[in-house]
Amino acid sequence: MSIPDLFRCPISLDLFTDPVTLSTGQTYDRPGIEKWLAGGNLTCPVTMQRLHDTSLVPNHTLKHLIDQWLLTGCDLNPNPKPTKLIDGFELSTLKQNFQSPDATLPAKLETLRKIRSLLVESDISCLIHSGFFQLLLELLFQTPYHGNVELIELALECILNLSPSIHVDSLNMLKKESYFASLVLLLEQGSTKIKTSLCYLLEDIATSLATCELCLFLGQTQRVLQALVALLHDKTDSSASEAALRAISSICSLEANRGNAIKEGAIDGLIMYLLNSTQQNVSQALATLELLLGLETGKKAMSKNSNAVSLLVKMVFRVSSVQEGSEHAIESLMILCSDSRQMRVEAINSGVLTQLLLLLQSQSSPKAKDKARAFLKLLRAMWNEDQRWL
Repeated sequence: MSIPDLFRCPISLDLFTDPVTLSTGQTYDRPGIEKWLAGGNLTCPVTMQRLHDTSLVPNHTLKHLIDQWLLTGCDLNPNPKPTKLIDGFELSTLKQNFQSPDATLPAKLETLRKIRSLLVESDISCLIHSGFFQLLLELLFQTPYHGNVELIELALECILNLSPSIHVDSLNMLKKESYFASLVLLLEQGSTKIKTSLCYLLEDIATSLATCELCLFLGQTQRVLQALVALLHDKTDSSASEAALRAISSICSLEANRGNAIKEGAIDGLIMYLLNSTQQNVSQALATLELLLGLETGKKAMSKNSNAVSLLVKMVFRVSSVQEGSEHAIESLMILCSDSRQMRVEAINSGVLTQLLLLLQSQSSPKAKDKARAFLKLLRAMWNEDQRWL
């Protein structure tokens, strides 16, 4: 059976591995579109629309559909050839190598390399149905970090390749105190590769109803939030900060987690992320900021950040009109300015009137224009009160 057209990336024509959607509404595989953008291209490959916003939004629905399709054991080759089969004895041997108390570190590393190879060459459903996801999770969270960096990185690579969204219920094992402590330690002390991979696992946890309770626990854990915020500040590895954004945005989708996220510096972390011009998921960061501004503590944290208002003003027209980024930037400014003269003055001095007028004259979405008009109306209504402060 060939790959359904819906599951093919328009760039590579191969099966999606990490589908993401551009501001034009077109979906691409993340490696392909990131390479396209990194080459200096500022258009959508399919529609050829100019991209004023290069945010990449994960397409979880499509990823889930592909994962379910893969579970049927579909042949991905349009000119099918026999898939390398894994016999029961080989699977049993691999499991034994993990579970044996006498297994040495080199032996475990070799087993992980074999599994990584099988994930590429063989029928992935065999490994899925044989319980390797659970087994790899146990190995990951039972292994001491020091001296085992390569093993942990390999284990996480295999776990992510086994489609965690299908097995998300297995991640509830992290409710066990020792496993959760291991997760926190890896987030704090692990290599950048380990931290990035764990962020993707946290995103899966936070976006599933099956792990809602665990997501709440993550959002109440100071050290987890602090580790994610630290990654948002990381300018040395963009993939780490992108992964951290996806994790913390997903965790903040639960209202109960937002107050703690603010307390642990999420506002400043998101602003630092947005100040880095190379970042991809601008709209997601702006949407998360808007959510956090729904709390008084969020407003206070924003008002204390000297870059907040001027940054949001720049995002009003800098973000593509066909994406929600402009709308989030305007809505956040309205929240800040509606009850603060200081914020209104700062916004006007930063050029918000020009930004709003440019947006209204552009081909922006009707929703973005409606928000721009509402914001102008708010500023005009308060002009008489504020003009003596300008």
